[in-house]
Amino acid sequence: MKADKHSESKSITTLSSREVYRNPWLSLREDHILRSNGKEGIYGVVDKDDCAVIIPLELEEGESRVWLVEQFRYTVQQRCVELPQGGWEMGDVDPEELARGELKEELGLLAERMVYLGSIWIAYGFAKQKQHVFLATGLTHTQKDPDPEEHDLIAHAVPIADFEKMMLDGIIQDCCTLSAWALYLMWRRENH
Repeated sequence: MKADKHSESKSITTLSSREVYRNPWLSLREDHILRSNGKEGIYGVVDKDDCAVIIPLELEEGESRVWLVEQFRYTVQQRCVELPQGGWEMGDVDPEELARGELKEELGLLAERMVYLGSIWIAYGFAKQKQHVFLATGLTHTQKDPDPEEHDLIAHAVPIADFEKMMLDGIIQDCCTLSAWALYLMWRRENH
């Protein structure tokens, strides 16, 4: 499907921009904007570096498993189960190197093969952050190397059917996990 002619033109023009806040992980800016209908307004944007989400699959005869992480997510004040994911806050980083690093940091896994499945924008209604999606197979265990923020991370290897049921039952609500799995299912349909 090709985008129509309206998708090529901007319907909002930035008149001015100011940084409101910055820390090592993100910056927040407020833009004074002009819409194509002549109405001015403001737009708040969270800027974050690219990140990666990884689908670590152990493909076995009979029952394949996917590795998940469980951790406390401060913003929603609860423990959450999701695919391993994250960023390095280092600007321009090779997406596969980042994905391999996150896999080792969070789960202590090395992947023989990494397949790039695509990229997704995370919450582009207010944030500018791209997430690269990788399938990791041929997994071997090594030493974990967690960041200080990952002090409470718990690893789970679950059968794929259980993983999908967790998503359908609302146990897993992370949009990045759901989107990554959808990309994987479409990739598998096209490639197998």
